[in-house]
Amino acid sequence: MKENARMLDCFGDMCPLPLLRIEAEIPRTGKGDSFVVVTDHSCVLESIKDKYKDKNITMEIEEVMNGVWEITFTKL
Repeated sequence: MKENARMLDCFGDMCPLPLLRIEAEIPRTGKGDSFVVVTDHSCVLESIKDKYKDKNITMEIEEVMNGVWEITFTKL
């Protein structure tokens, strides 16, 4: 996880809740700033990848434990 990045704990949350939380966080994120989403649902991970692949944001995905992912979003 990037230092000073805000954390969105979506552990246990099913779609669409994590996507709604991400949508609310993006406008609060400045250019070059990051936030991290933690999820334990692979369907959430796939939805996030599909939704944000062509946006003005980068994603770094790391499986930190078996079945638990940290997705770092950085606004370009």
